[in-house]
Amino acid sequence: MTPSVRATALLLNVAHALDHLFLLIFATAVVAIAADFGIARWEDLMPYAAGAFLLFGLGSLPSGRLGDLWGRRRMMLVFFFGIGAAACLAAAAQSAWQLAGALVLVGAFASIYHPVGIPMLVERAERPGMTIGVNGLAGNLGVAAAAVVTGLLVKWFGWRAAFVVPGLVSIACGIAFARVAPHEGEAPAKRTRKAAVALGPAELARAFLVMTAAAITGSLLFNFTTNGNGPLLAERMAGIASDPAWLGALLAAVYAIGSLAQLLVGRLIDRVELKPLYLSIVLAQVPVLAAAAFAQGWVFYALLVVSMALVFGAIPFTDAMIVRYVDDRMRSRVSGMRLAVSFGVSSTAVWLLGPLVKAAGFGTLLLAMACIAGATAFAVLWLPRERGADAAAKAAEPAR
Repeated sequence: MTPSVRATALLLNVAHALDHLFLLIFATAVVAIAADFGIARWEDLMPYAAGAFLLFGLGSLPSGRLGDLWGRRRMMLVFFFGIGAAACLAAAAQSAWQLAGALVLVGAFASIYHPVGIPMLVERAERPGMTIGVNGLAGNLGVAAAAVVTGLLVKWFGWRAAFVVPGLVSIACGIAFARVAPHEGEAPAKRTRKAAVALGPAELARAFLVMTAAAITGSLLFNFTTNGNGPLLAERMAGIASDPAWLGALLAAVYAIGSLAQLLVGRLIDRVELKPLYLSIVLAQVPVLAAAAFAQGWVFYALLVVSMALVFGAIPFTDAMIVRYVDDRMRSRVSGMRLAVSFGVSSTAVWLLGPLVKAAGFGTLLLAMACIAGATAFAVLWLPRERGADAAAKAAEPAR
């Protein structure tokens, strides 16, 4: 691997961290923003972020299409510079509706990464599962950074700095990416590289339906947890931890520890069949989330660590299915279609979070998430089995 390819891979992983960080700045700083705007309850401000997550999903469709037909390198440059500028615009907002508009732009530019950045990263990966696992770890470290970095910036400099500082970092990364990322000789749509595991048209359509259904439920869990864990932790750890910076550090530790599950899952994806591995992880989510609904204090904290490890551990599977079953020339478009549906539907979690917690409490929310995990397991049951005992081994080989 040449130095420029290694540097490009590093920046693509950093981009994943930034992608998730930007989407969670608002949720982490919502209490401070509500106080600044004169809104009595943070729950009443949460629906203003729904547009960002809606565009994060719907924007994946044109982003994936442009990634295949126009070029993934070019689209990643749009990502770095666009999301950085949108974050700076959010910092300048003077009202809830102005902030909502800026967050919509953040979501639109954030939609570029998953259908473009991940296919670009795994184009020639020798161990795609491990590559996806490391990339997933980077993304979840961005979730952790949103908790701790935003908490510190809000405490010492105010909520506006929590948008400006990452925005400037993203623009700097864009400049570096423009210098080191190799130019593409042709658009991905013109390539002839085949998928590692061949499925018939009916099986491929079935796999796409399963991955979309599982991605919807998985994204609902991801949005409910990552957007609600801050206030949830403050409620369940009341009397133990009350300082925002300390709570942010505890939450960052949850995400950092939970994210390590993606490395293990990434290694396993390269060695075993997807269906039984995926099914075992999502089934384990059900009892853990149900138990967390009734726990308090450090017991709750331990359950939160385990539940986030399971939620994060399930994330690599949809990307792994696309790498394993879909030709490289159309991966961004397939990923974009899947993400547009799953992220678009799961954006309702952000809109519902505040009103649901306000009306029924976090215990009811956690029980609902346990039911959602059960629905994910039901969807995974319909995933087609791979032909041959050596299918997993073949999937681990680089596509030629």
